[in-house]
Amino acid sequence: MLWTLAIILLILWALGFGVFHVAGGLIHLLLVVAVIVILVRLITGRRPV
Repeated sequence: MLWTLAIILLILWALGFGVFHVAGGLIHLLLVVAVIVILVRLITGRRPV
């Protein structure tokens, strides 16, 4: 689930640079948050329920 969300955010972030210039900042921020969450989960070694 988390990986799917990260991939969707990555695609939306890439679109934000060209197509949706106004929403690009918000999408970029969400992508950064998703990457941080993934890194924390990998470092702590937690597995999804």
